[in-house]
Amino acid sequence: MNDVQKITDQIVTHDLTKVYRTFQKEAGFKGSIQSLIRRQTVEKTAIRKFDLSIDKGEFVGLIGPNGAGKTTLIKMLTGIIHPTEGEVTVFGFTPYQLKDDFKKNFAVVMGQKSQLWWDLPAEDSFLLNKALYGIPDPEYRQSLGFFSELLGISGLVKIPVRNLSLGERMKMELVLALLHNPRVLFLDEPTIGMDAVAQKQIRQFLKEINEAKGVTIILTSHYMEDIKHLCKRTIVVRNGIKIYDGDLAALLDKYRNYRIISISFETAADLNIEMPVEWLEKGPYKAVFKVPKEEAKAVLYHIMANQEVEDIRIEDEDLGGVVEKIYTAEVR
Repeated sequence: MNDVQKITDQIVTHDLTKVYRTFQKEAGFKGSIQSLIRRQTVEKTAIRKFDLSIDKGEFVGLIGPNGAGKTTLIKMLTGIIHPTEGEVTVFGFTPYQLKDDFKKNFAVVMGQKSQLWWDLPAEDSFLLNKALYGIPDPEYRQSLGFFSELLGISGLVKIPVRNLSLGERMKMELVLALLHNPRVLFLDEPTIGMDAVAQKQIRQFLKEINEAKGVTIILTSHYMEDIKHLCKRTIVVRNGIKIYDGDLAALLDKYRNYRIISISFETAADLNIEMPVEWLEKGPYKAVFKVPKEEAKAVLYHIMANQEVEDIRIEDEDLGGVVEKIYTAEVR
């Protein structure tokens, strides 16, 4: 593959920066008059010198605390807002130029915003997008059949959207976004508010289209289970800065400092552990404690050598606590 083709198969940013400028005023009539004479400008840097390279077909998780700059980054990648500084190309296009050919190459699905017509069946929204994107009839029928079979929604497309469950509506949103076969799909909290079954179905569908159709997917989510099950690569953003870009498993292992161990005993046990542990439950027949992961093996060996053990369960540190550590870690 030559260099020109490689560029068109990537999403690339270099020193991408977005600064929002807003005005503020003191409360009351006096503040209003003063703001007419001398306006106070406040600048906030949402994204700062952001370098990024994503290849075609990757499934990338974009995580960070609220206000980190994730949505601003997505908006610049889709051309909704213009960067203040830096460069950005998405499969060879400059997003903020908003060329029609570029618009046909991406789709956006947001868990809290719907593109479906509320009072009409989803099929009507599908037909509208078919006309907007100029999708040929054979391609439209093939794509709709493929997605409907994967999601099991064939019997739901003629039902008004307002009568569908949250999970069913999100399935329709995904179909609507994918009908024109975009090369890249941007997802913002697609499983928010769903039950465990619906979340699993959506994850399986996204994994399938990523593998079967080679769609590049960028997923932002506060549900770390989404990221964990779908994304091999994770980008962590905080205060507009990229603080991590790499393998999710390696990131979690770096910040998981403890193991949680639950032990049941056949007979009453008198535990006397000199090693550093944090007791969560301590009784004669059951003990639960947290121990530094490098000490876990030695602690278990000590207990099993001195007690009649019935059952042992070892768990990793809670995922939510690990994510909190990641978000508050010092930027290197």
